[in-house]
Amino acid sequence: MHKATIARAVAHAVGGAPGSWGEITHKPKAVVKLVEPLNRALGGEMLLFCHEAGPCTYGLHRKRLVLDRDCAVVAPSLIPRKPGERIRTDRRDAANLAQAVRSGDLTAVWVTDAKQEAMRNLMRASDDMKGQERKAHQELDAFVLRHDRPRPATGVQLRSNEN
Repeated sequence: MHKATIARAVAHAVGGAPGSWGEITHKPKAVVKLVEPLNRALGGEMLLFCHEAGPCTYGLHRKRLVLDRDCAVVAPSLIPRKPGERIRTDRRDAANLAQAVRSGDLTAVWVTDAKQEAMRNLMRASDDMKGQERKAHQELDAFVLRHDRPRPATGVQLRSNEN
């Protein structure tokens, strides 16, 4: 799954190699239209959806829940891979995921809701700003030390992360 496209693959419950179903655009309308053709083509087989966790996936996960379709989100590190398998393509990854979800080899991760994700983003932004502030202070200290000057007494001190 990428910002622009989603690769699809299907593994039938009766067995056989998973087949590629091409790609769709990563837009809400395309995701909604995904389910009907699958239902028709597979003749009522139970549909299980899954995808790798990533920056573009949580919105898609929530969209599928709105459609009353459960969708497992799997951490890339938890996806079984063959030793020495290095070449990765979207189509191959989708087929491997389809095979693994059919065999029950995947472990889903917990997905935050929109409010929790917003709080995480806020905390990440706050941590990023603290890191930039700390780096600026260190650069200033190094600058004045190189020029044999005392640090300016501005009253601003680095906050300790120890609470």
